[in-house]
Amino acid sequence: MHRIENKVIWITGASSGIGEALVYALVKKNCKLIISARNEVALQRVRENCEQKEHIQILPLDLGDFKVMDQKVATALSFFNTIDILINNAGVSQRSLIINTKFEVYKKLININYLGTIALTKALLPYFIKMNKGHFVTVTSLMGKFGSPYRSGYCGAKHALHGFFDVLRMEHEKNGIDVTLICPGFVQTNIAKNALTADGSQQQTDDVATQNGLPVAVFTKKMLRAIEQKKFEAYIGQGETKGVYLKRFFPKLLHRVVLRSQVK
Repeated sequence: MHRIENKVIWITGASSGIGEALVYALVKKNCKLIISARNEVALQRVRENCEQKEHIQILPLDLGDFKVMDQKVATALSFFNTIDILINNAGVSQRSLIINTKFEVYKKLININYLGTIALTKALLPYFIKMNKGHFVTVTSLMGKFGSPYRSGYCGAKHALHGFFDVLRMEHEKNGIDVTLICPGFVQTNIAKNALTADGSQQQTDDVATQNGLPVAVFTKKMLRAIEQKKFEAYIGQGETKGVYLKRFFPKLLHRVVLRSQVK
């Protein structure tokens, strides 16, 4: 197992939810952190909640602004002179039926969840190649392995991440680069409240499945263990993780199970 202590780690989507929980867990492991999100005020709040503030640097980032990624990577590298791990955690979910969803909503989901993540990853990749080491950790979803109603665009973007990062791993294993895909199930965060609806507005309400999901601190502990083990993929949740195996071996059964679940 490769210990995560004392690493320099860049976390996107660090202003809330899983990203915020990662900050609190990693700073206790004496890691030096670069934390990014669009909301700089929220990032300041997260930093103020930590005792070792000098180990945390704030770098505001909008994944939809593809053109600034090279500049953002240069700035990130200037903080601690290196980066060991990039945790691609930022993203947005969806709660709307296909028939009702505006095409612009699908473009936004792809731009943030897929293309923005790819743009940032590609900008950092030359540095990892030069150093002959590095670890890309990308938070996808169980929805990157199978689908569920009301999440068509989100599922599409998360499936795409799996295709891209599987190939990145194949192409750059020779450069000492590791890739771990983290697939959360239901976790107690604001993902449902922030999810995009058919017209692109936020849902602003929680759902029962999310409320009954894993506590974010429990999820984070399991995620960090998967990173240290350098797993290719980790499915972290409760009973919903069984869907991965049903999809592989009994896809028609999964279809019926998901429809019966009435999860929205």
